[in-house]
Amino acid sequence: MELRSVEELMDLLYAGRHRHALRTAALLRRSRPADKELQLAGLVRGIGPVLCPGDEAAGAGSAAEAVRPLLGERVARLVRADTGPADDDVLRLRQAEEEGRTAAFDAGVLEDWRTVLELVAAGRCRLGAVD
Repeated sequence: MELRSVEELMDLLYAGRHRHALRTAALLRRSRPADKELQLAGLVRGIGPVLCPGDEAAGAGSAAEAVRPLLGERVARLVRADTGPADDDVLRLRQAEEEGRTAAFDAGVLEDWRTVLELVAAGRCRLGAVD
């Protein structure tokens, strides 16, 4: 599946484990406020099980391929983080995911992320350009 719009992505996010995704993205926003692509990688990694129910091994790869045309190569690489070598961004993403499993705080709602998704999808948001 190849996502062509933020609306399609939002539908998948609502269908997935979006509470954990929201906490992960919020934790990444706190630690790296200017890195919108890293934050979105934390948000969208949870669509893998929706795309490939029952096949966790294929989930990250399917999610990465689905978001690549919409959110770009870096987000796709970070979403696929389980299958490649770990760099600082991948390590931070994994740490936020783990912390997001047990963290108890209000991480907002998915609609809070729509504008960031639209900016990155439109190519208007580059690392450090939006805070």
